[in-house]
Amino acid sequence: MKMRKENKILILIGIFLLIYLTPTLLPKKVEIIYYNRTLPSSYKFSQSEIEIPAIGKINGKETGVITTLKVSAIPGEGRTLTNIENLLFWIDTQYSIRVAKHVAQRITNIDISKIDLIYTIESNASIIEGQSAGAALTIATIAALENKTLNKSVIITGTINDDGSIGKVGGIVYKAEAAKEAGAKLFLVPEGQSYVTEYKPKRTCEKIGIITFCRTEYEIQKVNVSEVVGIEVKEVKDIDEALNYFFS
Repeated sequence: MKMRKENKILILIGIFLLIYLTPTLLPKKVEIIYYNRTLPSSYKFSQSEIEIPAIGKINGKETGVITTLKVSAIPGEGRTLTNIENLLFWIDTQYSIRVAKHVAQRITNIDISKIDLIYTIESNASIIEGQSAGAALTIATIAALENKTLNKSVIITGTINDDGSIGKVGGIVYKAEAAKEAGAKLFLVPEGQSYVTEYKPKRTCEKIGIITFCRTEYEIQKVNVSEVVGIEVKEVKDIDEALNYFFS
């Protein structure tokens, strides 16, 4: 009976030591600070504006359109706010904005924990694809954070990836036409997209007796976007390269 009491006491002591010492034995929490560029007291919260070419629908017809994106940086709590009306591209756009904000933070190295970023997109189209605006969203965010003015004669299309690289998009010719119509002098596209592939139909017919047999074949052609549309086109592989054309 005596041994049982001693065992109970030892067990209780062991439990007490385990509870007391466990916190000191566990790995300590390590805080990682990714963005260490603090805002100077003279920092001016600002707004940037950029035009984005897209494929949209106007009166039910698919065409190249220009949308206007405004990014405002104001005192806040690190929130991402959107002001989008009459547009059905919520999912794509939200994803692109998240990635754009992440890339912009890395490039500027600015701590935005006390900055709210407000994204406003204006367009006459009813439906617009969101991912192809990723590169423009990133550039406009950087301009707003750094209070810089963008070169309005330059327009860009392309998706944005987490590493800052610019991904391919569709409708390059339509978007180039929209960029030219908007007055742009330079159209930036993802790598490998200054030329597009088109399929030109070729119809041949052969008459056998009283019956005429026809068939259509499609020839693959590489088309130079710059020559077809009449606007200067340059390929850019990532945001760092694209910024060289926007900040003069």
